[in-house]
This record gives sequence, structure tokens and C-alpha cells, in this order.
Amino acid sequence: MVETAGRITLWGIEVFVAVADERSISAAARRLGASASAVSQQLTNLEAAVGAVLVDRSARPLVLTAAGGLFRRRAQSILDEAEQARAELAAKDLATLTRFRLGVIEDFDADVTPALLTEMADELAATRFLLETGASHRLFDQLEARALDVIVCADLGVAGDWMEVHPLMEEPFVAAVPKGIGGGLDELRALPLIQYTSRHHMGRQIAGHLAQLNLRLDHRFELDSYHAIMAMVAAGAGWTILTPLGFLRAQRFHEAVDLVPLPIAPLTRRISLTARREVLGELPAELAGRLKPLLSELIVAPSLARMPWLKGALRLL
Repeated sequence: MVETAGRITLWGIEVFVAVADERSISAAARRLGASASAVSQQLTNLEAAVGAVLVDRSARPLVLTAAGGLFRRRAQSILDEAEQARAELAAKDLATLTRFRLGVIEDFDADVTPALLTEMADELAATRFLLETGASHRLFDQLEARALDVIVCADLGVAGDWMEVHPLMEEPFVAAVPKGIGGGLDELRALPLIQYTSRHHMGRQIAGHLAQLNLRLDHRFELDSYHAIMAMVAAGAGWTILTPLGFLRAQRFHEAVDLVPLPIAPLTRRISLTARREVLGELPAELAGRLKPLLSELIVAPSLARMPWLKGALRLL
């Protein structure tokens, strides 16, 4: 067996960067899909190999030493070069792609994401797939921190030279109201607005739109779950503003809820695929090409069949 003690390994560098980003051994372990003890040991091995303490483990949260800050810049360059090499090989033959880290908004986790992964798994038999679902702003943070390769999420209104963006679809915000009460603003003012949490980008987008229109609507509840919000609407406790994707996720409440056009100035959101520019070659564009037929079949067509008034507003890009 070849002795590796004292050598700088790519895995050790990846562990160090994750610890530097997360400032926690346990958080870095979750990000890497490894045990905390394995991460700690790799960090120890790397420090022994470079002959310097890189992380002050006595601090909470962890902080880099002066040597760690210096090494951090070099470490990220090494990882970027490794990712570029991996992408160039994968671009020539996708079968050589050994790992793919995908982040997708929860709106797609029941239908679109499983269909996409099944398609990719059939073609990329040697690839290990790591999936992260969550809110758009959290996925974006993980992409920026290089913890994910590609994300599919709502546009956050930010742009950077490092980003490669492929628009996928646009959807309008709509109103979900208790069955049979009507969808006019005067009718809805009689009920409290059940708001989607402003801790997430979508909630902030809705709140900002209402503020821009100078609309003060009575609201007592702010929730982060489509199912909880829709359950309250179905029970007649209020109404809400959400997207058709959010409505589709809470199918069990459809018979007790009406989805109607937003009774105020229109508001839309765009879903895009985003990756780090020039890291994965043609793979992001190919992935966007795979996603659009799935979105058409699993999202757009069923939604328009049920709610034809969405035609033109819910669309592929």
C-alpha cells in the first residue's frame, strides 16, 4: 500500500475549503457528505503536509489562522483548476463525469427532479449524483460557495461575471382563495392575507410588490410551508399570494381552494438554471435543454389544462 501521509491531496484541499466556508467541522461534513471525524482527520493531515496550522479549532465559529488565510486563496485556485479539468473531460465524454452536485427548488421535487435524475442516471452510469433541495437564496449561496455545481431556482435579481444563466420558465403570481368567495380585491380585503415568509426571496418579492403598490392588507400569519398555507386557505382562515408551482405542490387542498388571477398589478418570477461560468463546459446548456421538455410536460401543460387563463403568463423561455 502506498503511504500518503505528508502528501497534499485534492480531497484534503476540498475539505479545508469547506471548513473555511462553513466555519464548522460538522457543517463542512454535511456539505461534503462525509463524517465529522473524517473531515477533522483530513484537515489534520493537510496541516501536517503543509507544516502549518490552518484553522483555529478553539474558536467558535472556527476561524482561519494567518497561514490558513494565505493557503485559502491557493486552495480555491487548485479546486477551480480541478473542476475545469473535470469539465473539459466531461465535455468530450459525459460518461467520464464522476460526480454531479445539483440544487433544485422544492417546487420541482415531486415530479421534475426525479424525472431529470432518472434520465441522467440512465446515460451517466458512472456518475454519483448529489441532490440538494431548498429555497432559492440558499441554493444560490451554495453555488457561490462551490458546494453545488448547478442550481435550478428563482432568479434573485443578482448577476455576476462568474455566473452562467439559462432561463427556463416564467410564472405569474396568483391568488389562492377559499372556495366560492370570489377573487376581487374588495372581497379579499375582508379576509386576512396569509403571507409566505419574508425570510425567503419569494416572500420578500411579494412583500416588496405590495409595498410598491402602497397596499396595506390585514395579515396575521407568515408561514414557510405551501401545505400549511393552503390548509389555512382551504379552512377559510384567509387567502394567499403564491405561484402556480406552489399551488401544484399542495394538491390535496385543490378542491377546497380557487386559484384566481392576482387582483392587483401583475407580478412574475423567472426560474433559471445557473452554474459557474466555464467550469462545466456544455453541460449546463445541455441540462437546460433536458429540463424544458420536462417542464412543459409536467408543469406547463397540466397547469394550462386546469387553468387556461394562465396561457401566455405561465410559459417556457
